[in-house]
Amino acid sequence: MRKLIAVSLTVIYISSFSIGCQNKDTMRIKGAEATSETRHKEAMELYNAGHYARALAVAQDALAIAERNAGPEYPEVAKSLDNLAFLLLHQSWYAKAEPLYQRALTIREKALGPEHPEVATSLDNLADVFHAQREYAKAEPLYQRALAIREKALGPEHPEVAKSFDNLAKLFANQGNRDKAEPLYQRALAIREKTLGPEHPEVAKSLDNLAELFESQGNRDKAESLYQRALAIREKTLGPEHPEVAKSLCDLASFFERKLEYAKAEPLYQRAITIWEKAMGPEHPIVALGLRYLAGLFENQGNRDKAEPLFQRALAIWEKAMGPEHPNVAGALDDLAGFYQRQGEYAKAEPLYQRAIAIREKALERDPLSVIASLNMLADLNREQGEYAKAEPLYQRALAIREKALGPEHLVAPVEIEKLADLYQEQREYAKAEPLYQRAIAIWEKALGPEHPSVAKNLGKLADVYRKQGEYAKAEPLYQRALAIREKALGPEHLEVAETLENLAALYRATNRIKEAEKLEMRVKEIKAIKR
Repeated sequence: MRKLIAVSLTVIYISSFSIGCQNKDTMRIKGAEATSETRHKEAMELYNAGHYARALAVAQDALAIAERNAGPEYPEVAKSLDNLAFLLLHQSWYAKAEPLYQRALTIREKALGPEHPEVATSLDNLADVFHAQREYAKAEPLYQRALAIREKALGPEHPEVAKSFDNLAKLFANQGNRDKAEPLYQRALAIREKTLGPEHPEVAKSLDNLAELFESQGNRDKAESLYQRALAIREKTLGPEHPEVAKSLCDLASFFERKLEYAKAEPLYQRAITIWEKAMGPEHPIVALGLRYLAGLFENQGNRDKAEPLFQRALAIWEKAMGPEHPNVAGALDDLAGFYQRQGEYAKAEPLYQRAIAIREKALERDPLSVIASLNMLADLNREQGEYAKAEPLYQRALAIREKALGPEHLVAPVEIEKLADLYQEQREYAKAEPLYQRAIAIWEKALGPEHPSVAKNLGKLADVYRKQGEYAKAEPLYQRALAIREKALGPEHLEVAETLENLAALYRATNRIKEAEKLEMRVKEIKAIKR
């Protein structure tokens, strides 16, 4: 699901000192921090203008000033560490952001005590690094501890407590645990409405979160009303041309696009882009993001001539703003390559994927997982053309990088395992496919439970392997289990249920159980008629 993430550099202001307790050391620190604060403001301005490399250099200078003049363990240094780490995090420098956030946390725990609200802020920041890398088991206890600190120090209905509920809810939602996420989002919304009022911009954030969750659950009517309310709040409180309004417009446009209501989506995307161009300038990276969304809409409508120049313009903006070898440029290259791939223009797509891989390989220290996406896309391109010998080593390399970075049983590891298994199955190399599907099933079961749809998907594929080899006794119970999981998790009229029924019917026909097969085939027709 497409979702815009609004981010902004948090500028930390200096606490005032009591005049009665000022001494030479205090005066020295205040003067030094004023200089550091000036540099933080400059970094913010550069970041918001899209000059990320320059912003990073200024933030590093601000930290050096704070350390030199205030000492390495002064709480104001923690704020400088936070600002620098924030910039690194939002440029995918996870390995560099993490120790800075760790150091800020240590400073605050020592200077302020382990239950101070600023310690909760540090815990959230550190958890965000792990969350961004899908290291959910590391992130959750940090978010939980931050929540406990805030509830104790600030009370159970403080807006900062709502922030903690949001963080935990997003973590659960990203793991597919929507039942845990929803009550936390609801509680955050209730706190904000009560403490800030029903039309506060923070309420709009809660509405966005709930809307996304409801949409993922298939409750589109609820989702649409929440997206619309969030937009109305921002327009009223911030003005119709505020960048946050553009974010709401893109969220709503993406929602309509996913519903295939393209005529509703297009003017919203267009308005969002216009707002960003006016507020940030026509060559700001956020404009590139809007262009990519609009290009995707045109492509979905079959309007290739409108889509291509938008993908190209987005790429040009990223290249100019961040340099030709920045990881975000690789993302824009992947977008343009994917467009050509979907048009069947493989010769145009391949060199773009190759360039994206080269960029991301140089940034492996920054984000070792980013190259995986480009490797998988290039492998998919080769696979589509029947060039299995080219695709296989790319999938294998992607899997090796992920296993090294996250471990062999990480939640996302089955992505490459499944791709490799599918590749082998297409080539009828069933002996190679079978253990990979079994491994994927084991990982999904451990990570998400034995009744998750991802388990069902791989049970069905493993059953296909056995059926195609005539091992019907092995295949049938796998199809039956996959069917039961999908019916329970997705509903009896879902298209994935129909897919399983079709495969099971094929097995029944192969084993001369014609009446049983016909019964399933009739049910498949009924489901497809409903979904048509």
